[in-house]
Amino acid sequence: MVSHHDYPLIEVGKFTLNENPTNYFDDIEEAAFSPANFVPGIEASPDKLLQGRLFGYKDAERYRLGANYEQLPVNRPVVPVHNYARDGFMAQGQDGSVNYEPNGQGGPTEDPSAQIHPDEVSGQTGAYKPHDPDNFSAAGKLYHVMSAEEQDRLIATIAKNLGSIKSNENKILETRQFYAADHEYGERVAKALGLNMDDIR
Repeated sequence: MVSHHDYPLIEVGKFTLNENPTNYFDDIEEAAFSPANFVPGIEASPDKLLQGRLFGYKDAERYRLGANYEQLPVNRPVVPVHNYARDGFMAQGQDGSVNYEPNGQGGPTEDPSAQIHPDEVSGQTGAYKPHDPDNFSAAGKLYHVMSAEEQDRLIATIAKNLGSIKSNENKILETRQFYAADHEYGERVAKALGLNMDDIR
């Protein structure tokens, strides 16, 4: 989790859903979202989970929809994007221009202004056990960043889904995780599930 204290959220716009799909396959099944879609000037953080997703989403979409999935109407931006992708299965609207550099035909040239900035690192890579493993505080901090309404919805969602399983043992084990993240968080989940706090602490 990225700290909202160190990196406060900045509102950049509003996402409005204002119509239902007219063709479920075209509008939903062929849709392809990716956290790797950035404009120059906005770059990904070095968060490990995000770094994996930058690759994984697009790789999965090429497998699921083909190499030219960005040419499908649902994935085409409102403002046309001009790139040098060529050929491949189901390619559309190509001309005979070159798509490589260097070339002698007035084709593409590298734009260094769009280069991703490097991150400074030191030390050695490897598999290390954490010196002080902390698997809980980030979840507790996130709980306290939420508004009261968001917290209420979170507790209700957990109670609905975790409450649907038959095993009381599993409910207790999971609620201990919430309690380790934040005592209030765990207590609210336990109350919503009708669990005894003596089993949680």
